[in-house]
Amino acid sequence: METMIREVIEQGKACLGIELGSTRIKAVLIGEDHAPIASGGHTWENRYEGGVWTYSLEAVWTGLRDAYANLAADVREKYGVELKRVAAMGVSGMMHGYLPFDGEGKLLAPFRTWRNTTTGQAAAELTEKFKFNIPQRWSIAHLHQAVLNHEPHVKDVRFLTTLAGYVHWQLTGEKVMGVGEASGMFPIDSGKLDFDQTMIDQYDALVSGLGYPWKLRDLLPKVLPAGVQAGTMTEAGAKLLDPSGTLEAGFPLCPPEGDAGTGMAATNAVAVRTGNVSAGTSVFAMVVLEKPLSKVYEEIDMVTTPAGMPVAMVHCNNCTNEINAWVSLFQEMMAAVGHEVDQGPIFEAMFRAALNGEKDGGGTVLYNFLSGEPVAGLTAGRPLLARTPEAKMTFANFSRVQLYSALAALKLGLDILNKEHVALDRLLGHGGYFKTPEAGQRMLAAAAGAPVSVMETAGEGGPWGMALLAAYSVGKTGGQSLEDYLENRVFAGQPVTTIQPDAEDAAGFTAYMERFVRAMPAERAAVEHLQ
Repeated sequence: METMIREVIEQGKACLGIELGSTRIKAVLIGEDHAPIASGGHTWENRYEGGVWTYSLEAVWTGLRDAYANLAADVREKYGVELKRVAAMGVSGMMHGYLPFDGEGKLLAPFRTWRNTTTGQAAAELTEKFKFNIPQRWSIAHLHQAVLNHEPHVKDVRFLTTLAGYVHWQLTGEKVMGVGEASGMFPIDSGKLDFDQTMIDQYDALVSGLGYPWKLRDLLPKVLPAGVQAGTMTEAGAKLLDPSGTLEAGFPLCPPEGDAGTGMAATNAVAVRTGNVSAGTSVFAMVVLEKPLSKVYEEIDMVTTPAGMPVAMVHCNNCTNEINAWVSLFQEMMAAVGHEVDQGPIFEAMFRAALNGEKDGGGTVLYNFLSGEPVAGLTAGRPLLARTPEAKMTFANFSRVQLYSALAALKLGLDILNKEHVALDRLLGHGGYFKTPEAGQRMLAAAAGAPVSVMETAGEGGPWGMALLAAYSVGKTGGQSLEDYLENRVFAGQPVTTIQPDAEDAAGFTAYMERFVRAMPAERAAVEHLQ
């Protein structure tokens, strides 16, 4: 087996996916059977500077190079060969945000990530104008808020993109974007697999009297569906990613995608009546629709699959961040009493303990809002743990509340889809929240009122999904659809664990959410007064 993989690598037949997540940049190399054969990563964190959640472009490239170097080292260690070329590559990243460049390719404002909730005025105005929900995270909301704020740089913008689109541009020279990622910049016409021209015209009319020298279409990248080639690795791009010079130029890249699209690919959830939940630093649910929703909901984003199918998305800014913080605290406590322990066993202990907690959390409520949470009506966040005097403060109850809180905002959105009678044949979970068997699945099944499946590849997540999209771009036969390719070429025979919703868990989560909503004024007061 090792010899066969070595030959695949040496012959340039492997495919590479790189994803820039919120806390980790990860590169995954897959073989011809689509299974991961090597990986590398880099840990990074956003910074809050000048009222903006951001990452510097320097941090982007430092992280990408380190993740790739670790991947190349993993290849050398496992197979004794150098990684020189691949069959195809794809780049994905955190969706949305604001990266405006001038005509010379200079960044005009610090990267404003999806986490920022400073575009409420613009989002509301555009939602009313388009009769289409424009969330605060979307690139067009950031651009329009900069217009409303009279920011001087706006007149100089000549290209607007996302993190994945930026990296792809630097590697290939191509200003393009996968349709799924593009759907988080500006509304998509799924029939044309392109930005909605009627809404573009409406926006141009809206700002026509302000004297800007650009039209919106000229600022946006070209939209491409999954399965096409979106440029090739240039000599300059190869050196950017691998300064050692080992990586050769000339291989194709597929369209850059967002973490929502790669999550759909990684869970085989791109067909109608399928859905997936990606749960990590942020959490979002994606459900591929049979028919449009009955009306516009501010809590529901309308985006697309990487192939352009309409998707209802519930996106929440906060998920496991508070769990991570408490695990770090417990690790420090263990060290203080003389027990050095990795975080892995602590995570597992917390998730397993949650299964034994009282169904409603035992009188404790936790708001995990590190940043604002539009689904919950918050423009800023303050993590807050509160309990009634008679609450049973056990580790099991504490842990269950942690897992509930990670999904609480998501449940507010899922309840809307339930009221819309959105049909789901399967809901798949992926991301760190599901790494411990059973716990995360049970909590999500209780929140969604639907069976939740997890595949053995759930922990691979987005970068693996990106590698699959790269493989599809060079491996599909004829006009083979993405749905067919994933179903029959990638996931056929894949072991799946499915957990049905438990009535007692569901009732407990509902009781917890009643407490959660009832006590929300305390969270709002914390945002207002805790400075």
